[in-house]
Amino acid sequence: KDSETGEHISRVSLYSRVIAKKLSERRNDLSPRIIREIYWFAPLHDIGKVGIPDKILLKPGKLNNEEYEHMKKHVVIGEKIIKEINSRIRNIIGYDSLSIALDIISGHHEKHDGNGYPRGLKGEEIPIAGRIVALADVFDALTTERPYKKPFSMEDSLKIIDKSNGTHFDPEVVQAFYDSLEKIKLIKQSYED
Repeated sequence: KDSETGEHISRVSLYSRVIAKKLSERRNDLSPRIIREIYWFAPLHDIGKVGIPDKILLKPGKLNNEEYEHMKKHVVIGEKIIKEINSRIRNIIGYDSLSIALDIISGHHEKHDGNGYPRGLKGEEIPIAGRIVALADVFDALTTERPYKKPFSMEDSLKIIDKSNGTHFDPEVVQAFYDSLEKIKLIKQSYED
């Protein structure tokens, strides 16, 4: 809908690829194909926001409870969109090709401690692609301006991530993020130039 959203999804995609590559050094469930699909499909993480009114999406202040509950529906809307597309593709090629996209959409608002949405999944119940994109998405949201807030400094953003390590975020994903922080900073800087 706007250039900032376009840049957000590009940055989230790049951050996610960097984190996934680093994480693949410690996990054998992140093959080059899966890393590539995380990179390709991370931009779809908020596709369900097409079903959320602009008055909520672009509200310059904090959402009230009713607005927040409506905003949370973007995950289920996104899942529905991808499931429909995947079904059509499956009818043509005979197999599911968007499972990583679905993992990203359904998992990027779940939290490591089970207090996320839409299903309250916990820890390893959350698909790894969703856990990776969750951190990339929040990092980008923290460090950039939004209609409802100014950007946090890098230092403050990292403090928030540290505080959320083990509750919001998977500690293993956070470690891969920190192990890749110089690359992530370079990506962020390239969008500021």
